[in-house]
Amino acid sequence: MLLVTFFTGCAIHQNVKPVERFDDKQVCIIEKPAVKAGFLETYSRVLTNKGYVVKRLPPSASLVDCPVTSTYNARWQWDLALYMALAEIMVYKNGKPIGEATYDSLSGGGTLSKFVDAENKITELVNQLFPGDVRY
Repeated sequence: MLLVTFFTGCAIHQNVKPVERFDDKQVCIIEKPAVKAGFLETYSRVLTNKGYVVKRLPPSASLVDCPVTSTYNARWQWDLALYMALAEIMVYKNGKPIGEATYDSLSGGGTLSKFVDAENKITELVNQLFPGDVRY
């Protein structure tokens, strides 16, 4: 019984609310220096490969500095190895939320599935958040 109780508390959650189609081809991303640079690099590359033009904004930028703006956050933890325990991407149009993606393994406990490849997970989240490619 104790073993069952232990594993029921070990959960990994992923939730994506995709953005609805919008006419802008540019997505502005507000940089967050506290997050590993590889997160922003991967996020930008996936958007570019989908046909979007990515503009990076300084951390002091506002959500309304561009028509479509995005913020992100990520957290790495150590448990036998360093792994991405949390990833969050929010997308705004004219300052209002239009989509979000979250990966959360902070309650992953003893499960080995929390050791994901961060680049692959970010790519998966962005592809689900921005379904389809930009049509010119």
